[in-house]
Amino acid sequence: MRLRLQFGLLALALAATIGCRQDMHDQPKYIPLRPTDFFGDGRSERPLIEGTVARGHLRDDAALYTGKGPDGKPLDTFPFAVTKKVIERGQDRFNVYCSPCHDRTGRGNGMVVRRGYRHPPSYHSDRLRQVPNGYIFDVITNGFGAMPDYAAQIPPEDRWAIVAYVRALQLSQNAALSDVPPEARAQLDQGGAR
Repeated sequence: MRLRLQFGLLALALAATIGCRQDMHDQPKYIPLRPTDFFGDGRSERPLIEGTVARGHLRDDAALYTGKGPDGKPLDTFPFAVTKKVIERGQDRFNVYCSPCHDRTGRGNGMVVRRGYRHPPSYHSDRLRQVPNGYIFDVITNGFGAMPDYAAQIPPEDRWAIVAYVRALQLSQNAALSDVPPEARAQLDQGGAR
């Protein structure tokens, strides 16, 4: 019995040493950012082939992803149809990402500002009512002044939805009676009763 046990342990030790060959440990491989003599430029990582695009990042619609036209100027249009659903999505995203500074009305008196952060401009100023839609999209994407960029947090479609909602906010705060459809004016005359 003891001889069998010793023989079994010897066989197990022999199998373990044969299975762990050193050439598996020392196999030829390149570790990124380590130098090598194999390539002429001395780098182990290879540069991307020109025009390479990561999967899911083609971004071939410049208007959607940059807010600019072929001439490089901000667009005054939207890259897709603005529907009630888009504006509601914009309101939701605005309330999450923008209202802490800009407040829910867009006047720039959010909670963060009340606690000492720099006061952003009101969306209801003449200057910001007249800027192109692509300008607002670009500011959300790349930031401006004290405002950080939100490209990593907000997808392009949601950034455009926020722009649509900002435009709706601007209209709601600066509308004239002539902007209201005739069939809805009766509700205004009655004090908004439904």
